[in-house]
Amino acid sequence: MADMKIYSLSEIYGEEKAGFQKERYENAVLKFKELYGDVPYRLFSAPGRTEVGGNHTDHNHGKVLAAGVSLDVIAVVDKTDDNIIKIRSEGFPVDVVDISDLSVNDADVNTSAALIRGVADGFVKNGFKIGGFNAYTTSNVLKGSGLSSSAAFEVLVGTILNYLYNECEATPVKIAQIAQYAENVHFGKPSGLMDQMASSVGSFITIDFEDTENPVINSVAFDFKKAGYNLCIVDTKGNHADLTPEYAAIPSEMKAVAGYFGKNYLREITKEMLLENIADVRKATNDRAVLRALHFFDDNERVEREFSALKEGRTADFLKEINASGDSSYKFLQNIFASSNPNEQGLSTGLYLAKSILGDEGASRVHGGGFAGTIQAFVPDSKLSVFESEMNRVFGEGSCHVLSIRPVGGVEINID
Repeated sequence: MADMKIYSLSEIYGEEKAGFQKERYENAVLKFKELYGDVPYRLFSAPGRTEVGGNHTDHNHGKVLAAGVSLDVIAVVDKTDDNIIKIRSEGFPVDVVDISDLSVNDADVNTSAALIRGVADGFVKNGFKIGGFNAYTTSNVLKGSGLSSSAAFEVLVGTILNYLYNECEATPVKIAQIAQYAENVHFGKPSGLMDQMASSVGSFITIDFEDTENPVINSVAFDFKKAGYNLCIVDTKGNHADLTPEYAAIPSEMKAVAGYFGKNYLREITKEMLLENIADVRKATNDRAVLRALHFFDDNERVEREFSALKEGRTADFLKEINASGDSSYKFLQNIFASSNPNEQGLSTGLYLAKSILGDEGASRVHGGGFAGTIQAFVPDSKLSVFESEMNRVFGEGSCHVLSIRPVGGVEINID
C-alpha cells in the first residue's frame, strides 16, 4: 500500500508561505460551501512542473530532468455516494461527468470533462476503484506556461480518487501513467509522460522512459537558492491558439526517423546509426525531422551530465549544459517559434534579453513544449532584481515568476 500521509502546509510550501497558503485554502473552502453546502470536506493539491533537462525527449522514450514546483492546483472535495464527479474550477463552468459511462466522448475532446472521464477510465482499466465526488478547484499554475496546468489537473483528479476510494494503492508513477492515458486517449492530445510524472512524483528527479511501464526515477538533492541562483520562469504572453499541430509534429517527425530503421521510437536506435545513414534518412523523411532526431540524442546525453553535475555540486558545469540544451532547442529542435506564425517570437525575444542580462553567468532556455509561452532561467542572486524588472517591463507586470522546488507530488492537505 502506498503512503496515505496527509501533509501540513509548511511541509508543502515552507514555513514562510504557510500563512498565505492557509488563507488561499480557506477562501477555496468558502467557495466550496457556496456551491455544495456546509458538508464535510477534504483538501488536495497537485503541483505544476518544470522541465530542466531533456526537451521533447520523453515521447520517444528518452530521459528528462524535471521537478514539481511551488505553484499548484488545489481542491476542496466531498465524497458522494453516486457515480457523478462534479468539479467547478475557478473561472470556468462546472464539469459534470457520469462515470458509469467511461467510453471516449468525442464531444468532450479538448475539455476538462474529457480529462476527468479519462482518469476515471484509467483507474478502472488498472484495477482500481472509482466513485463520485463534488469539488471546487483553484489554480495558480499559469495556463500555457510550460508548467503543465493540464497535467496538474489530471494528477489532482487521480490523487482524489486514490485517497477517497483506493487507500492510496495507486503509486505516483501509476497515477502519472493514468493521467497520460487520459490526455492522449480522451482529451485527444499526444504527449509524453514527463509532465504527469513530475507533477505526480514531485521533488527534483531524473526519469528514464526507456520502459514507459516501469520508468526509472532518481532524486537529485540540490538547492539552487543555497548555490546562489534562482529558478525563474518568464511568461512571454504568447498566443497558444492552433499550436497543437506544431507540438504534434515533433514526436511524429522523430518517430518517422526511427521508422526508417524499422523502429517505433528514437530510443531504439543510436545517433551513430542515424549519422551513418543520414543521406538516405533525409530523403525518406525531411531535414527538420533529422535535426530534431539529432537534438533528441544530444539532449538525452545531457540529462546524464546535468544529473551528475547537480549530484556533485558542480553548478557551473550544470549551467553550461542548460545553455547547451537551450542552444540545441533553438537550432535543431526548432520549437522557439511556430513556423506557421513567424511574426510572433516572444520566446526569442525573452531569450535574447536573458542572455544580455546574464552574460556569462547563469543560464536560459526554452521551457516546456515551446513555440509560445515561457522561458526558464537560472539567475544569480546579484542579478535577480535587474532580471525581474526587465522581464516585467517588456512582457508585463508579473511575467517573471521566481519558483521553488516542491518536495512531493499530488497529496492530501491538512490546513490545521
